[in-house]
Amino acid sequence: MEESQALDVPIIRLRPLRDRKISKREYDRIMASIKAIGLLEPLVIFPEGEDYVILDGAQRYRCLLDTGVEVVPCIVGKKREALTGNRMVNRVSPVQENRMIEESLQELDEQTIATALGISGIGHRLKKTLLSHLNADVAAAFDQGKITQKCAGELTNVKPQRQKEILTAMEGYKDYSIAFARTLILKTPTPLRDSRKRKNAPWDKTAQRKGDLLKQLEEAEHRQDFYSRLYRQYTIDLLRLAIYARSLLTNSRVREYLDQHHPAIVERFEAVVAEARG
Repeated sequence: MEESQALDVPIIRLRPLRDRKISKREYDRIMASIKAIGLLEPLVIFPEGEDYVILDGAQRYRCLLDTGVEVVPCIVGKKREALTGNRMVNRVSPVQENRMIEESLQELDEQTIATALGISGIGHRLKKTLLSHLNADVAAAFDQGKITQKCAGELTNVKPQRQKEILTAMEGYKDYSIAFARTLILKTPTPLRDSRKRKNAPWDKTAQRKGDLLKQLEEAEHRQDFYSRLYRQYTIDLLRLAIYARSLLTNSRVREYLDQHHPAIVERFEAVVAEARG
């Protein structure tokens, strides 16, 4: 997929596609953000003659006018359609957001950043402690949205090596639920558990809770056994079919008849034989 073109456009060449009023509260919030940490998200525009119409970011544009800025970072949209900007701009991922806030903290205090983002505080947005205890592949899965923050937090109960093993199992079963992760965490041998003392570690919970998790683990193992048996039976059936198909294809009279009257069947039989070989 072709990436969107990024441009720095003189503000005098920009105009909103539609005129929409902005409340004082929203104006103040956007203005505070721009003054504190600059424009985080570029405007989405579309060329029209020698100028550009703004598809997404009209409110940011009005605030930028009042700051006296002369050039605005923009992304050129693919279609002249309002609101497509929200679908075109990639939102900041958890890891990217964490890095952005950490970099901002080098020059700004927490309250300034929180005000710019329109929130009361940024403590819950900083995931530094969580990320520092995650295996690199697990952190990437969290960043990509495969696993939730809560699930990532559960995985910190075990060492990074074990986290990777659990993630591999989750990918294999295509099950990224917290329940499945907890069953594998509970099964983790003691040497692979995180050595830090935790109040809510899975193995420190009540016997009833452990029983529930063990039951889920047994169900997961049963599913694995079922699919393993199913695959073995499929392999056996495929080999039997391949032998039958090969015997027909190698019989000159049968092959001649099939080629003349049923070429599609010949192709299927050849595919079966090839798959069995592969």
